[in-house]
This record gives sequence, C-alpha cells and structure tokens, in this order.
Amino acid sequence: MKDGVIILNTIRGPLIVEEDLAEALNSGKVYAACCDVVSEEPIRSNNPLLACGNSMITPHIAWAPKESRQRLMDIVVSNLAGFPDGEMVNAVNL
Repeated sequence: MKDGVIILNTIRGPLIVEEDLAEALNSGKVYAACCDVVSEEPIRSNNPLLACGNSMITPHIAWAPKESRQRLMDIVVSNLAGFPDGEMVNAVNL
C-alpha cells in the first residue's frame, strides 16, 4: 500500500492484526488509524494500539450517531405505547 495512508476500521476488530498496525503506525508507513472496534472488547491494557500516538480508538459506537439512537428510542416508545392494545412495532416473535 502507499505510504501515509489512514486506516479506518468500523467493521470487525480481528480484521486488523493490531501488532502489525502498531508497527506500521510507529514506522510512518501508516499515517494514522481510527478503530471503532478492537480484537478483544473491552480493550485490554496491553493492546499495542494504545501506545501509538497517531491512533484513535472509539468505544464501538460508529453505528450510533444521534439519529440512529433517536430512531431506536422512538421505536421503544412506540412499542411501549402500543403494548396495552396489542399493537407492537418490530415484533420479533409473536
């Protein structure tokens, strides 16, 4: 890959070998990395990415922008409001 790339991982932690990414970050091969997931969650204190100054790790929340969380809360409220009348939204198993 080209030198100076930026790695974004919002998919799965084991997709990236963290030791290799840390080495690439420290050598400058990779300019920066942002990972929303890591190989083991919760993250362990010995994860090599924690020692890299040019990496950012977020707490597995890439899926949850404000709009997504609001939509989930609206569904919960609809389910609770409709429950006494037997009207449910997104019923998984009836």
